[in-house]
Amino acid sequence: MSQNFKDLSVEELRMKDRELRESLFRLRFQHGIRRLDNPAQLSRVKRDIARVQTYLTAKGKQQ
Repeated sequence: MSQNFKDLSVEELRMKDRELRESLFRLRFQHGIRRLDNPAQLSRVKRDIARVQTYLTAKGKQQ
């Protein structure tokens, strides 16, 4: 699921952040009702959100 976020524009990063947060919400909901097959997905999505936020911050300071 990890991707190379470095090459994305600021707007693409914002869209990716929204997508990842929606995915995290769905995963948490599934985990809450005991229907999540792979709980490690939660950690991966959280890490990807952190990566996107890091690149957004870095690109924001460059402009």
